[in-house]
Amino acid sequence: MSDNLALDDLAAPLRVLRLLAVDFGRLPAPEVHVSTTYPERLELRFHDDLPGFEMWREALGIVPDAVTYREQSDGRTRVLRASVDHAGSVVRLTAYADIVTPALVGGPS
Repeated sequence: MSDNLALDDLAAPLRVLRLLAVDFGRLPAPEVHVSTTYPERLELRFHDDLPGFEMWREALGIVPDAVTYREQSDGRTRVLRASVDHAGSVVRLTAYADIVTPALVGGPS
């Protein structure tokens, strides 16, 4: 997408953000991202807040099977992602959380 977009070209995701703030203002606040690269998309990101991601997923009516899972940082970080069309824009939810490896109990004998 062109870097020469006007702010008006981002109206769809900004309008959706306004609607979400009114309709779901009680939900946990995500990191919000709007980009000229994907001017039709509103991204809501959650860092170490899987319950917040889940609350937003339910509120937006995204079925659990639509959530993708992957790992990054050599298996130290889990990434959940889901998208939905909402009021003329794509809303993408992304959650990042550390993968906790349980400590070995006992150790070598």
